[in-house]
Amino acid sequence: MGYKKIYDVAMSLARLRTFIEVYRQKSITAAARGLNLTQPAVSQHIAGLESAIGRRLFVRESQGVSPTAAADELARDIGDKLDAAEAALASARARSLEVAGALQVVGHVDFLAEVVAPELVPLLEAGVRVRLQTGGHELIQKMLIDGDCDLGVSAYASTDERLRCEAIRSERVLVVAAPAVAQKLVSAPVLKEALLTEPLLAYSLELPLIDQWLAKNGMAQQPLVPALIGQDLRSLRSLLCQGFGWTALPEYLCRSQIDRGELIEIAAPVGSTALNYYLVWTPTALRQPRVAHARQTLLWHLRDQEG
Repeated sequence: MGYKKIYDVAMSLARLRTFIEVYRQKSITAAARGLNLTQPAVSQHIAGLESAIGRRLFVRESQGVSPTAAADELARDIGDKLDAAEAALASARARSLEVAGALQVVGHVDFLAEVVAPELVPLLEAGVRVRLQTGGHELIQKMLIDGDCDLGVSAYASTDERLRCEAIRSERVLVVAAPAVAQKLVSAPVLKEALLTEPLLAYSLELPLIDQWLAKNGMAQQPLVPALIGQDLRSLRSLLCQGFGWTALPEYLCRSQIDRGELIEIAAPVGSTALNYYLVWTPTALRQPRVAHARQTLLWHLRDQEG
């Protein structure tokens, strides 16, 4: 293949990459930042692609750009093929290049500490410097989209079109309490009423884990007011082990305590619910060999531990 043909292919790929980024971000400015290009360069790529296909792709608005029908059609045709190709290339480079450097990972504090951290050893031994940051789902998404973090771990699948995610773990959710509290609950004539008499510990006022468990087991309650709210679920576990209150926890946070007799599972009349965890990233981030390598490593090791 001649140099001109190689150049033409490279330019076509660059223009398609730029198009996808502008399409996802709905912004020339955000796309330029994500691609590490200047805004004029991004505009030139889009103009070149429009000239090549003979159709307008974006309409400029007061804030950002709006895709045309032609852009929607092109995006559907491309799909995730470009992302997959670039991720494969990045993974190949990572096998032959030095992957050392800093990797920013954001996620729920308890899951990072109890599940993710032990699986970071292969990356650390390869020379990757890992920086863990903590936050809830909204902050995780924001830090990934803004480029402040490379990978995220969330208990919620992402619905933002700028992000991608894959399930890495499914945990049973168990309602637990210390032995003395559990005995009072299970010996009561009506469990639903007994739960109202004991202090509730929760992750947030929305009570997602608790409400789902209660609903599945036919015990939907009027709005419950927690005695304590803590976004590090280990703080709830600590109080439970002191004999205070009850809550719902993913199994990885309470299985050892149940096995040692420090906590008792309140048997679900119908069945337990599940909490799924996801690895989240932006397609742009996978162009870095270090991030592509880390993503594949974490998917492999975290899934290997599942079940």
